[in-house]
Amino acid sequence: MSLGGELLVGAVILVGLLGIVFPVLPGGLLVMAAIGVWAALVGGWAWAIFAAAAVVILLGEVVKYFVAGRSLRSAGIPNVTIAVGGVLGIVGFFVIPVIGLFIGFVVGAMLAELVRTRSAGAAWRGTVSASKAAVITMGIELFAALLGTAIWLVGAGIW
Repeated sequence: MSLGGELLVGAVILVGLLGIVFPVLPGGLLVMAAIGVWAALVGGWAWAIFAAAAVVILLGEVVKYFVAGRSLRSAGIPNVTIAVGGVLGIVGFFVIPVIGLFIGFVVGAMLAELVRTRSAGAAWRGTVSASKAAVITMGIELFAALLGTAIWLVGAGIW
């Protein structure tokens, strides 16, 4: 593959990594798709690189849900809190671009917990637990996508 093609694949991977930190795009899957396109264009041994990167990224996608679920269950936070936080996070994203996602999530989780617990202190503790779980899942997904990117860099001979 030409240098320009590999730079383009690298740019898409970078957008995917940013999509994990600023959850606008399905970042891990975008990274995996970019590596898949690279493998299709290069062919041969590149498919082994894609397979290794895909396994790592998909494993990260699965693990993040188990870890978040365990963290939320141990804190006694119901799924509805995350759902309300997620919906208000999406609304917030369009009201205040990018940072509105985080603000909306916190406000939504706080409102859901306030309705559920009827106590501001308990609602805040629940909101903090929900936010920690969200950050942990983001970290797991980012770590897996970075490992997948490292596999691609080694395979492409860039690193």
